[in-house]
Amino acid sequence: MISKNLIINVYKQNSEKSEVVTQLLYGDSYKIIKKIGTWIKVKNNSDHYKGYIKKNNFSINQKNTHKIYSLFANLYSEPINKKKIQKKISFGSKIQVIQEKNSFYKFDNFWIKKNEVKKINYKIKENFKNIKKFIGVKYKWGGKHFSGVDCSGLIQLFLNFNKKFCPRDARDQIRYFKNKIKIESIRKNDLIFWKGHVALAISKKELIHAYGPKKKTLVMPIKKTINRLYKQSNLKVIGVRRINN
Repeated sequence: MISKNLIINVYKQNSEKSEVVTQLLYGDSYKIIKKIGTWIKVKNNSDHYKGYIKKNNFSINQKNTHKIYSLFANLYSEPINKKKIQKKISFGSKIQVIQEKNSFYKFDNFWIKKNEVKKINYKIKENFKNIKKFIGVKYKWGGKHFSGVDCSGLIQLFLNFNKKFCPRDARDQIRYFKNKIKIESIRKNDLIFWKGHVALAISKKELIHAYGPKKKTLVMPIKKTINRLYKQSNLKVIGVRRINN
């Protein structure tokens, strides 16, 4: 199945009172495991993550041709600037282009500007080159969207965009990535892990992360962050991992 909703919350249990554990973006594919009333238990095909969603709009034959490159892209009812609507589609979403006109592509019932997307097989030489576009995006547990993202979701979004597998949660990411690095040898694009948290080094001295206590994605000094997490939450760095481009 291919999601045709701009965003779908995936819950731990079949109840909206349950916690949101991740999200499906437009164009994400999933398998239905079982149906329970108005709920469906699904498994995300990209990371094998399981959870519950409400019955939603889906396709069984959409072939994705492009993916969203901007933090978000405005949608239009017609291929004209004046026809912008309130809906937006988030970074990493995948679409099937069915028509093009002037500077616009059409997918589903929407039009989108061509400069907001890349072809589905497009890769960046540096996995996290454009991660700073998420600075200021609010922190949201289970989020993978321009309206809210969590620490491991942020990392997964960029690796998935670059056609690399990445587990959903920090505890699984540290197990999956095997190239261990000492904190003293850290460099740009290394992942720093604490229990239940992950950040990305953007230089030897700074990192970026979706940080719950500050309620947003931001850049912080590495040493200051390590000291802060230890003093406030008694959390120590449990590993640093290097990912090959």
